[in-house]
Parts: sequence; structure tokens; C-alpha cells
Amino acid sequence: MNEKIENIIVKFLTNGANEEELEKLSNWLKIKDNAQFFDHYIKTNYALDMNMNEFDSKGVKKALMEKIKQDKRIFYKLKIHKVMKYAAVAVVFLGLGYFYQHGVFENDLEMTPPSENITLQLENGNIEIINEDGSSKIVDAQGNVVGSQNGTQLVYNNDNNLESLVYNTLTVPYGKRSKVHLSDGTVVNLNAGTSLKFPVKFIEGKDREVFVQGGEAYFDVTKDIKHPFIVNANEIGIRVLGTKFNISSYPEDEDISTVLVEGSVSIYNKKESYTPENATLLKPGFKADWGKSKNEITIEEADVEMYTAWIKGKIIFRHIPFKNIIKKLERHYNVVIINNNKKLDEKLITTSFDVETIEEVFKILKEINDIDYTINKNQIIIN
Repeated sequence: MNEKIENIIVKFLTNGANEEELEKLSNWLKIKDNAQFFDHYIKTNYALDMNMNEFDSKGVKKALMEKIKQDKRIFYKLKIHKVMKYAAVAVVFLGLGYFYQHGVFENDLEMTPPSENITLQLENGNIEIINEDGSSKIVDAQGNVVGSQNGTQLVYNNDNNLESLVYNTLTVPYGKRSKVHLSDGTVVNLNAGTSLKFPVKFIEGKDREVFVQGGEAYFDVTKDIKHPFIVNANEIGIRVLGTKFNISSYPEDEDISTVLVEGSVSIYNKKESYTPENATLLKPGFKADWGKSKNEITIEEADVEMYTAWIKGKIIFRHIPFKNIIKKLERHYNVVIINNNKKLDEKLITTSFDVETIEEVFKILKEINDIDYTINKNQIIIN
């Protein structure tokens, strides 16, 4: 599965895919083997079984049309006359049983992300659910203990006998955060909606390489001059020796943003082999935005506290457009926000939240902007 298709799938599942992306996904799923790849991806990253072998094609289309007549926002805000065009996408990988199982056609619709659990995918493909209230040993396919889990924190050992790279993938859903100590001592904080693929143990003589698959992560990298640390995030690579920085690469965002706290990092296009000449050096206190559409990088001074507050469970907004605030609130609180008041989109907001509930957050936003809204379970509609 290539990265572009993977990004589209993530956008579709998180209510962010546009019509062009849905068209690409629809065409991709028409190929027989791709449906199986999709099924494996969902099971692996979201711990769901889509029952792809059992579905009622006509039933799905009929149920979709009936529900959309009641609420045009259903099925990711597709218009009625577009639904039949994309209903094939739903038929391929969802199945009627999945729709009813998750209450999509109930009168009181509750829109939720694919999973509510932090999960760890082992090297053999098995998925382990991380018990946030418990602790356990992390064991490889041969039964060897390679690390430990305590709550949402994972710690990997460096004293095992691995001689080749073996990867685990930690996936954090909306509304959650997690932390992983890699075998070299590097600490990575993962924000909501983030996956990190990393070696169980870094190997002598090889670069320390990890992969951020969407989302946001804060790295505190252990210095090792002989083994550069490389973070792969979609189109870009970030090369460091020892430093602290934040990277945000949510699929629905236009830019991949890197904010440097201390040390130095080099940012480069992954399509090119790294050299100091084709990389952009970032200084502490600055932010680099890699434009996904133009493959261009811009650098500006950054408010470091605003970009790293999430590590402590805080959200800080300083002159941020309301449409961007909506995205962050959805991720942080695991809610769906539908804004019907488009005049608010570009309005700049300055505020901060810490321990507030989503209800308290919207009370504050109402005081700032006098907005009209309703909350129904985890769905918020702004009128």
C-alpha cells in the first residue's frame, strides 16, 4: 500500500477526504487484491474486523440513501446525488453488518473514530491492546522480553540479542496520548491520532530510523554521533544526532510542521538521498513547514510553548483561525465538530485549555464569539 492511498484511507476514516480523494479510493478498491490489503490495514491499525466477506450490496446502498435523506451530513458529508457514485467504496470494505453493529443507521447517530484503544502491533502482525490502567511485559515472536508497558508508557530494552531490525508500531487514537522509550534511550511522546513505527532494538552500524504515520510526535533524541536518528514523515526526512523537536504530519493538514526546541535538525525531501547540500538546517525556536502540494519548505520563528503544550495535556491557541482550532479539538477530545457557520472559519482566536471538558471549552468559545451550538454525545454542531 503506497503512502498516498494510506493517507486517503486515514482521511476517509477521520472524516477528512474530499471528492477527488474518494474517487481515487473507489478506483483503487475496484482491484481485487487491494480490498484485502485494505482489510489488513484496518485490522492492523484500528483493531477492527470489517467482515469484508459478508455484506449485502443492495442493502448497504438502500440504507445509506434512506439515512442521507434524513441527514445530508451522513457518510462523511457527501451530497445525495454523489452517494451512489461512492457507495461502492462502502460496499467493498464495510458490509451491512458493520454499519448496523456500530449504530450508523440508528436515529441518534453517534459518530466515532475507528478505535478507542491504544494498540501495539508486533513484528508478526499481532495487535496488542494497551491497558491504560495496567502493566505487562512486551514479548517478541520468540517469547523474549524486549520491553515493558506501564499505563500508556512503553519502555524497550537494549540488552536483547537481536541482530536484525524488527519493528513494532504504536497507534494512538483520538482523545489519547502515549509515550515510548526506545532502546537507545530516545523518548517519543505521541499525540492523538498518531502511529509510530520503530525498531524493537537499533542495530550497531545502522542509522536509527523511525516512521511517523500521520499525527504528531515530540522527540527527545539521545545523542549518538555514529548513528544519526532519522524520522520519516510522509514526504520528508528529519535527520538529527541529539535534539528535542516536535513534528506534526496529520493527513488532513496542508503542511508537515517541524518545531525545534533545542539542538539542530536537517530536513530533506525523501525522494532525494540525504546530503548537507540538499537539506534545510533548522535552528532552535523556529518552525519549518513543508507544503505537501508544492513540495516547498518555509521557515519562520515559532511560539515553541504553543506547539509543545499538548505533551502536558494543554492546548494553547494564539491568533489561530477557528477552522484550525476545530481540528485540534476533535483530536484532543475525540469528538466530531460540524461547523455550519463558515464566517467563523478565518476568525482568529486566542485562548488556552487545560483540564476543561469539551462542554466547558464550548462555553468559553461562546463567551468569546457568541456562537450557537448543540452537543449530542460526541457530536457538536455549530450553527
